[in-house]
Amino acid sequence: MAQKRPLPFILPACLSERERLLHLKRLKIKPSNIAKTYEGDGWLLCIPNKKSFFKLPKEMIPSRELEHRIKVVHEYIEEYKALIDIERRTQMDAQVREIRLFSGAEREIFGRAVLGLKGRSMGTRFDLFVVRFSRDRIIETEIGSGDIVLVSRGEPLKSDLSATVTGVFKNFIEVAFSQKPPVWVKSADIRLDHFVNDVTFKRMEANLESMRHAEGAQKKVRDIALGLEEAKATPNTLFKPQNDRLNDIQKSAVSKALSGSEVVLIHGPPGTGKTTTLIEIIVESVKMGKTVLAAADSNVAVDNMLRKLSKIDRLKIVRIGHPARVDESLEAFTLHSLMEKEPGSRQVKEMLKEVHALVEKRNSHSKPTPSRLRGMSKERVKKLAAAGKSFRGVDQKSISSMALWIKEDEKTKRLFQKIRKIEESIVKKILRGADVVLSTNGMVGSEALEGEAFDLAVIDEASQQMEPSTLLPMMRAEKVVLAGDHKQLPPTVLSGLDILKHSLFERLMKNESLPSTMLQVQYRMNETIMDFPNRLMYSKKLIADPSVANSVLELKKIPKNPLAFRVLDVDKPLVFVDISPLDPAERLRERTTSYENETEAAIVVDIVESLIECGIGFDEVGVITPYLAQVKLLRRMMEEKSLKCEIKSVDGFQGREKEVIIISLVRSNIAKEIGFVKDARRLNVAMTRAKKKLIMVGDTATLEANDPFNRLFEWLRGEPKAEIVEPDEKTNSEKFQ
Repeated sequence: MAQKRPLPFILPACLSERERLLHLKRLKIKPSNIAKTYEGDGWLLCIPNKKSFFKLPKEMIPSRELEHRIKVVHEYIEEYKALIDIERRTQMDAQVREIRLFSGAEREIFGRAVLGLKGRSMGTRFDLFVVRFSRDRIIETEIGSGDIVLVSRGEPLKSDLSATVTGVFKNFIEVAFSQKPPVWVKSADIRLDHFVNDVTFKRMEANLESMRHAEGAQKKVRDIALGLEEAKATPNTLFKPQNDRLNDIQKSAVSKALSGSEVVLIHGPPGTGKTTTLIEIIVESVKMGKTVLAAADSNVAVDNMLRKLSKIDRLKIVRIGHPARVDESLEAFTLHSLMEKEPGSRQVKEMLKEVHALVEKRNSHSKPTPSRLRGMSKERVKKLAAAGKSFRGVDQKSISSMALWIKEDEKTKRLFQKIRKIEESIVKKILRGADVVLSTNGMVGSEALEGEAFDLAVIDEASQQMEPSTLLPMMRAEKVVLAGDHKQLPPTVLSGLDILKHSLFERLMKNESLPSTMLQVQYRMNETIMDFPNRLMYSKKLIADPSVANSVLELKKIPKNPLAFRVLDVDKPLVFVDISPLDPAERLRERTTSYENETEAAIVVDIVESLIECGIGFDEVGVITPYLAQVKLLRRMMEEKSLKCEIKSVDGFQGREKEVIIISLVRSNIAKEIGFVKDARRLNVAMTRAKKKLIMVGDTATLEANDPFNRLFEWLRGEPKAEIVEPDEKTNSEKFQ
């Protein structure tokens, strides 16, 4: 029965604007009667004004559950579309602002530009044009493989030429262009600047919009992510492991992941074999006849999974992604490489030669630019040419030449369409013949995977991704396994928006109804190195496997200097070098927000030198510091002494490990302020990179006034296998040796 109350009502979302207005008109409802609309799950929910009263058919009044569902879906999508747009603009504006504010030399110090380069063509790789940019000086940069760079002759904001970095080496950087680059890239004084690519943001936005009216299994996955439904509770699935080295907790995690639950979580603290567990899940799922999408936010993480999967026999693997962003040793698995092996690719190459010939022939005629056309349509040009006529001051010869250009252009487009269809069929054939497709989250939204769906999505690094990024692979599968560690670094967010700093993984870990497993046996660290992070972040649940629990550094020589002897004591897996007796001082260079500490850097360099003298290899040592300015300072000081160990920020070392890790904490000031260094997750990541020896260098007086360092020093003073070493006031970098 019709009711005369201002109730919310629904209309099919598939109605056009005109159909919707006509429908409302029949019900004597004006657009001004509607205060707000929400769209989701196939419906448009209309909220009338408080003063609007009209009769509504019963079928137009939604249930409270449907009304709530539509609002939640709509508000989530609109909120995150706005958030990622802010983040996208912030990232792009920050790059442009920094390029304007700082000189090229200053940006090079920050690691975001490389100057004084000269290009040399290295030929083609697949359909990309590879150029090597080199110089005599060593290249030290934060730019890495897969990054987008602006290529310019010294003025990046006046250049629209971009390329993808394929590799960074001591004296050169190789990049790949999608089109043949201009000749000037081979001249001297070329500059490369790190830049933001907004394609991934656009893909995240498109994916969010596709969630609005999700159906079937994707709708179920979406609703679990949005808290509208709970995952199905099913018994664990029994399996016979392909990897017989899995521990019991890893096996339990695999069993849960193979169950019927639509969303499963794996919490993998440092060194607990998270990726190894994911590989087992993928292999067992393939055995069950399922197709798998394996994804992560970074190319490094995707390649790490691919490297492990490539060692398993009879597994059909395809790696989606820009060839320049894939590790060269894994090229054989890329879609581009597999396409070249298909019979149809030869036909495509022949057709492309024909296209180039047509383009050359077309370009020998006059291009019909707006100034030449003078209002004529292309069809009009062809008709005038056939009749041998001129038009509005355009002579017959020009019209005839433009008509020939148009005809050749039409032939070119038709041929391109044929090539596109052949390539699409080749891609579909390869993808549908694959057991496992690997891709970054961003590339899941690319044309190559358009319309493709999978039985299972396995997502690594889930705790380091913004929610909309994780949703890209999630919305392509009937079932999802998310793996990460929300106790390590969160997503990188430049806009400062707190909501984006919390991953979907972190949010879902709070949902006790979802099946989850925390991996607890770690295979990386000596148990002393593990102990404090274990207490700080993991409620003492981590267990060091016997194979690493008591592993210590083996020195070929014993340091003669008493201080070096104490720092490198193999019976002390963790040593904190307190530099407060040396009156250190942090420094903030003009126009930067990045701190450095020269006193501390000198101590770090000397420790590295002592390690090398005692027989430890450069590749076994890593130096971590929170500030890029300190990274740069350390690299310069190491270079002066021909020391070649890896030096990176905390973010740059996440997911990595070394036999020896040295942490330079930098901050030293009277106010005892330490900024983001106090982030417990950052400290956790830095400390858990070390396998056998962890050496921390810092000013105790500054650090201990802040949590969690107050807890760290309390633990250090009570731990027999750790020590705080205090150089006397006369100690300097020369005496340390």
